[in-house]
Amino acid sequence: MNIFQKAYCRTFQFFCRMAIPLLPYREPERLDSYDAIADVMQKRNLSCALVVTDKTLRKLGACDALLAALEKNDISYALYDGTVANPTTDNVAEASELYRQSGCDCLVAIGGGSAMDCAKAVGAQLVRPNKTLAQMKGLLKVRRTLPPLFAIPTTAGTGSETTVAAVITDSKTRHKYAINDFCLIPRYVLFDSALTVGLPPSVTAATGMDALTHAIEAYIGRSTTKRSRHNALCAAKIIFYNIQTVFADGGNVETRENMLRASYMAGLAFTESYVGYVHALAHALGGKYNVPHGLANAVLLPIVLKEYGKAAYKKLWKMGLYAGLFDKTVSPQEGAQAVVAKIEGLNRQMNIPQKLDCIAAQDIPQLAKTAAAEANPLYPVPKLLSAKQLEKILFEASSVEN
Repeated sequence: MNIFQKAYCRTFQFFCRMAIPLLPYREPERLDSYDAIADVMQKRNLSCALVVTDKTLRKLGACDALLAALEKNDISYALYDGTVANPTTDNVAEASELYRQSGCDCLVAIGGGSAMDCAKAVGAQLVRPNKTLAQMKGLLKVRRTLPPLFAIPTTAGTGSETTVAAVITDSKTRHKYAINDFCLIPRYVLFDSALTVGLPPSVTAATGMDALTHAIEAYIGRSTTKRSRHNALCAAKIIFYNIQTVFADGGNVETRENMLRASYMAGLAFTESYVGYVHALAHALGGKYNVPHGLANAVLLPIVLKEYGKAAYKKLWKMGLYAGLFDKTVSPQEGAQAVVAKIEGLNRQMNIPQKLDCIAAQDIPQLAKTAAAEANPLYPVPKLLSAKQLEKILFEASSVEN
């Protein structure tokens, strides 16, 4: 990246940072039961909900408690369970049509980031019927009040229940992109740790590392605030202390609750302070190969942190110190290396691969360009990287010999 490109990126990021205090960040209202969801709907005169989930969760009964509460309170619903990992424009079109045909007036997302992103995009499409999802890609392209959106996360990872983003994959081109607008933040959220107890260890591991990636990228970036730094540090500490336990003992309700809290705090952090090249690369891989987002983040995270080098040493040291990974006698470089080593150790212990076999050599240049276009100039990363430098990271994350 030449000096003029760097200057443009940093200038853009500077003005974005200056605007943070003026932007309408908000947290969803936390509800404590399924009956509370029905109560809110009744108070708001809502009569029919579109429930967005996936087939696996529906078969496992994840929606049963919600649907029972709606039925008990005479609230109608339509159920869309076609959401796939890395939700597509086809998913959004199908769910939007079901919403209209069923006379729905609110949305409930039950699932991980895929269900919530699908529901958010449905809301955006409903209030912007004359725009395609692609036309709403980027920042503040929706600018309309969505139908009330209730989020019920079933994984502790994406933090989508509190973020401004909906990440969607074009069904035809497989291009994956983010729609970012404050109106996409869900109005209400319900945390039910019982929904996460049955998660397979592999999903627990990948989603947990996804949340850790959110916390780290938000913290080491250059557009942090006091609030986002606090949320990121707390989230990372909770994850470092709990993720191995919840991986080994998925029935441990206390650790499940801790991970849900960490995921939420990490979501708050990166909503305000953005992410970095780990996410940009993971989005490119998810769009091309349908790699689960958390898995891609887990593999890429230590590689990208090493590439940042000394630009990230001080903040990684502060995070590691806060998390109790070492004491103040450790130097910033040693501390940063210890944090990266901790991440690599967690990946090994939870059977997360070091490399992704799906990455093909001929795809790497375009994947890198896609990631660079997403990240530059938007993401306030500690060190700016060009598409060529991102190619190097992708080769390292692949089984391809460079």
